[in-house]
Amino acid sequence: MNERSQVVISESEIRAVEAVRSGDERVIKELYKTHFQLVKRLVLKNSGDEDDARDLYQEAFMVFYENVKDPDFQLKSAISTYLYSISRNLWMKKLRSWSGSPVIRVEDEDMVDVEEDIALSEQKEQWAEALDRSLEKIGEPCRTLLEDFFFHRLSMEEIARKMNYTNAANAKNQKYKCFNRLKKLVLTEKRPNNN
Repeated sequence: MNERSQVVISESEIRAVEAVRSGDERVIKELYKTHFQLVKRLVLKNSGDEDDARDLYQEAFMVFYENVKDPDFQLKSAISTYLYSISRNLWMKKLRSWSGSPVIRVEDEDMVDVEEDIALSEQKEQWAEALDRSLEKIGEPCRTLLEDFFFHRLSMEEIARKMNYTNAANAKNQKYKCFNRLKKLVLTEKRPNNN
């Protein structure tokens, strides 16, 4: 494989594959929602309608899911690229069965969309890594408070009880201060990479 064609898979994509492999329904649903529009554009530009796109995407996602469940599976491209490729192949087969010989119009903008999606995924990964590093640096009690609120979805009342604040208003005030500290740390973490 030459350097130009070598793809670096982001940590978030690897984590997503592992989450799918372990049956994390939240991640599976998020991936399902995230990549549908790319497949929908392919189908609509190539003799299909929205129902065809939904059917095709469901089938493509099941292929993706079954492949990911295979312990030997290794992701070699962005998830969006992989799903697009599966979808394109399935759509070609479907068109071939309808007419005998498919004509797929893969316009440049479709390829740009995949590349933009990959770039966006990489950018999200960089922000996620900056957030992880910042959460490590922020210390307690801010780390626990922010994780409980944003990741564990606890209410301010639950956080106040858990962390022994006098009431939810005090917990909310502390969350505001912690969140502002975290934002500054994340921006500082991102700055050295010029991203």
